[in-house]
Amino acid sequence: MTINRRSFLGTAVSGAALAASGGLFSSFRGESQSHKKNSAKLNISCQEGVAPGKELSEKLDFIESLGIVGIEFWGGGLEKRVSEIQKALQNRNLKVSAICAGFDGWLIADDPAIQKKCMDSMKVIIAAAGELGSTGVIFVPAFNNQKSLPDKEARTLLIGQMKELGDFALQNKTRILLEPLNRGECYFCRQVADGAAIVRDANTAGAAVMGDFWHMTSEETNDRAAFLSAGDYLHHVHIASRKRRKMPGEDGEADNYINGFRGLKEINYQDYISFECDSVGDAKITLPAAVKLMREQWKKA
Repeated sequence: MTINRRSFLGTAVSGAALAASGGLFSSFRGESQSHKKNSAKLNISCQEGVAPGKELSEKLDFIESLGIVGIEFWGGGLEKRVSEIQKALQNRNLKVSAICAGFDGWLIADDPAIQKKCMDSMKVIIAAAGELGSTGVIFVPAFNNQKSLPDKEARTLLIGQMKELGDFALQNKTRILLEPLNRGECYFCRQVADGAAIVRDANTAGAAVMGDFWHMTSEETNDRAAFLSAGDYLHHVHIASRKRRKMPGEDGEADNYINGFRGLKEINYQDYISFECDSVGDAKITLPAAVKLMREQWKKA
């Protein structure tokens, strides 16, 4: 995840509050998914900027025709698009998956003013995400080029921030999603297990971790083990080709996700796997091919 997602790649309160949130998302009921034997689902999602087409309706028509069930939006200015998105999704078999970043500042900045700016702007996005029924708002605590607190101090601060943001997200029937990155982008949190440990310590059902096959290619020794380490804390996944961060399949045999998919099946994963990538070829051709590849490998897993 880059600081602006390259312009988006082209374009609880645990306990009582948790019970009050109702059944919008089954995973908000605080139940382990471990009892749901063989119930894992391949719910494919696509970022708005990845889907081919000029207008949102054109993009939605295309991805829906492929059997994709989720659409991921950029968080910047999302509060101004809620009505537009709700109208566009009417009478479609598509839901809003995650909301990708878009906030100001960074959480573990060494400047308290930047911290507050980030918290405030994230809450605006979280509230909009809740209105859209999103699975969560993706965030990175800081990138390598952002001046931040020392790691131990940053971790302590982040846990408190995530508790506050997670409780707020839960009140809005959504969650926050901590994304580990590769060391070229961020040193603070680089592995799924580390992210899951931070989420555990934040101790709110409104916080979760996600995995990204692109970052995992560099940082994890085993995709399956990474997902197993997160277990019920895992609530979103990004996918891209494993050498160049293009469309899955465009890097040939390197684009093998079977081991990771096996891990997702073992934790009975119920959430989305979303395309976050560019494409060397025409996305109208490469995206359908990538969907086919994912379905084939999911079956093999």
